[in-house]
Amino acid sequence: MKAPLKTLMTRTESLLLLSLLVAPLTACKHTPPPSPKDQPTNVGVETTVVHSQQGTDYLEVPAHVTADPSHVVHIYPPLSGRILGLHVLPGQEVKKGDAIAQLQSNDIAVARADFEKAKIEVLRADRALTRGKILLQHEVLSQADYYEMEATDQTAHSELERARQHIHELGFAEDGVSDEVALRAPISGVVLDIGTANGEMQRSLDNATTIATIANIDTVWIVGDVFERDLETLKSNREVEIHVPAYPDLKLTGRIANVGDALDPNTHTLKLRVVLANPKHTLKSDMFATIRVPGAVRTTFILPATAVLHEGEKTYVFVPNASGKFDERIVTVGRSFDSAGVKNIEVLSGLNDGEKIVSVGGALLRPTSGD
Repeated sequence: MKAPLKTLMTRTESLLLLSLLVAPLTACKHTPPPSPKDQPTNVGVETTVVHSQQGTDYLEVPAHVTADPSHVVHIYPPLSGRILGLHVLPGQEVKKGDAIAQLQSNDIAVARADFEKAKIEVLRADRALTRGKILLQHEVLSQADYYEMEATDQTAHSELERARQHIHELGFAEDGVSDEVALRAPISGVVLDIGTANGEMQRSLDNATTIATIANIDTVWIVGDVFERDLETLKSNREVEIHVPAYPDLKLTGRIANVGDALDPNTHTLKLRVVLANPKHTLKSDMFATIRVPGAVRTTFILPATAVLHEGEKTYVFVPNASGKFDERIVTVGRSFDSAGVKNIEVLSGLNDGEKIVSVGGALLRPTSGD
């Protein structure tokens, strides 16, 4: 009985030893990591096929909106006095004849006194002339003296008319007693500026400040500065586009009304003017604008701005090659613009029609020359 038991224990020990030797080997076995070749490449990179299209070369001239100077009126006080009431504010629209301000002045008293003196002189001259006629008929007065009386009478009447006109020009009636006058808008338009305030003293015309400036902006000027090198493309009556940053979706067209003849000595630019109808007063004075003058027709490619990369003075795109990698392609770009909320850029040269390029994710790539 002892021998079999010893044999059984020996087998059990052998199996246990074998299991201990095999366990580490089994634990070391696991799935090897995938090789780099098996991993996905160019994650986040998108490509697109580009096609050429006909585009127009534009000259873009920075400009601004201004009122037609012939339709701008600066209102000055007709006489010295105090502003009792100011009835308008900048940006307010007024009609011709509307009261702009109320002015109180003692100058009208002087004008009325001159008028009363002129009436007395007319009465005196008329009486003298009537008496002179009688004396002339009785040959008591010489013909020369009568002519002198007649000239004096005409002078008196002229002075009376001048005094009456002066009172009317000041905005008063010759038979009135008030020392206040309403300053009224001479044209319909928009108040561009206010130069005074309630209670402020105003001097007479020879040294006055502007009470208000009114402009009729039913028609406005778009004025820009152009360089002399661009004069060849700027012909009168040529149709142009007007873009206003305040209204990105507003499409305006007009014609060149005038190109100035005098160069600015500091900037060597000339004034370019386009006249636009503005019946709804959409365009406001001093708004920024751009005058786009169409030039030659050319072949271009319109790419999303994400496709064009910049490095120093170099501008390029990535083009897939036959090996699945990417080549760097130098391009020449034109203007940038937004279309349906997407920022695009115009490529003038460096691409071929129907060519595939990287549209998104080019910044993550390296050109084949860098491998």
